Amino acid sequence: MSREKSVSLLAHLIGWLLFFGLLTGFLYNAHEGINMADVFSSTAFLIFAAIYLFVYYFNTGFLVPRLYLQRKYLLYAGIILLMLLLIYFLKPFDGLMENFMQRSAAGPPPDMPDGLPPDFSGDGRMPLPLKPKSRFKLDIMSIILYVMTCSLGLALCIIREWRSTEQRALKAETEKVNAELSFLKAQINPHFLFNTLNNIYSMVMVKNDKAGDAVLKLSNIMRYITDEINTGQVPLETEIGCMHDYIDLQRMRLGAKTTVEVTVTGDTGPLQVAPLLLMTFVENAFKFGVSNHEAAAIVIRVETFANEIRFYCRNRLFPLQSHADRHGIGIANARQRLLHLYPDRHSLQIAEEDGFFTVQLSIQPDKS
Repeated sequence: MSREKSVSLLAHLIGWLLFFGLLTGFLYNAHEGINMADVFSSTAFLIFAAIYLFVYYFNTGFLVPRLYLQRKYLLYAGIILLMLLLIYFLKPFDGLMENFMQRSAAGPPPDMPDGLPPDFSGDGRMPLPLKPKSRFKLDIMSIILYVMTCSLGLALCIIREWRSTEQRALKAETEKVNAELSFLKAQINPHFLFNTLNNIYSMVMVKNDKAGDAVLKLSNIMRYITDEINTGQVPLETEIGCMHDYIDLQRMRLGAKTTVEVTVTGDTGPLQVAPLLLMTFVENAFKFGVSNHEAAAIVIRVETFANEIRFYCRNRLFPLQSHADRHGIGIANARQRLLHLYPDRHSLQIAEEDGFFTVQLSIQPDKS
C-alpha cells in the first residue's frame, strides 16, 4: 500500500473514531451505569452507523465527483434532499436513543425502591400511558448529523480537487517549458536557420519578391516562440498562423517530390489552445515524413466547431526510420500536456497503417 493511501486510510479511521467517540461520551454522561458494549452491539447502533457511513462515502465517492464536480448541481441537490427526506423518516438518532433508554430503564434507578415504576408519583396513582410517538416528529439531531456529514464530505472533496488542479497546473507549466525547449532544440537550431537564411539569401540575389515574405515568416515564428508562448493559452488562429509560416518556410527547402496539403475550416476566432500543441505534430511530420530520394506527401487538416477543435495530420513512413524516432520526444511531451491541460476534454489517436503515420486529435478548448 502506498504512503498516500496509508495516510488517507489512517485519516478516515481517526475521523470515524472521533465521531463515534463523541457519541459514546454523550451516551455515557446521560447514564453512567449503562454497559456501552451492549449499546454498540445493538441493532439500533449498527443501523445508525451504517446510515452515516453510507451517506458519507456515497456522497464523497459518487455524488461529488460524478455530479457536483461535473457541474450537475440540480441533480446533486435533488439526491441530497431525497436522502435528507429518508433520514427524516428513518430517524436513526431517535432510534438509537430509544434503544439506549430502554437499556437504561431495564433495572430500577438506584434511589428508588425496588418494584416501583420509574415515573411512580408516590400519591398512589399509576402513571398515565405514554403517548404513541408521532411518525412526523422531527429528529433534529439526525438532520444535524446528516448536514454535517454531507458538508464535511463536500468540503474535503472540493479541497482535494483544488489541490489536484493546482498540481496539474504546475505540472502543465513544467511540460510547457519542456515543449518549448523541445521545439527550439528540434527546429530553431543553426541547421534550420542556416537552410532558411540560405534560401532567403538566394531569393534576394535573384531579386525574388518572396524574399521579404520569407524574412517576415521567420520573424513571426521566432517572436511566437520567444514572446507570445509565455502565456498559458493562445488564440487558435495565432497557433495556426505560426503553423502556416513554418510550413511555408519548409516548402522553400522541399523538392518537387514532396507535396503538402493544408486545410483549415470553421471559425477559429473564439477558441484558444495551448501554445505549440498543434505545432508539435506538424514539426514531427516534417522531421520524419520527408525524404530526399522518395516522393512524400503530408496532409494537415484543422476543423473547428462551437466548442471543439479537430486536428488531422498524416505523413508517409520511411523504412529507415525506427519506430521510436517516428514518435519523437515531442509526441510524448504532447501526450502529457494533453493529459494535464485537457484531462477529460481530449481524444488522441496515433496509428501506423498502410505505410502512413496518422495523428487524429480532438479537444474541447477554452474560449477567449
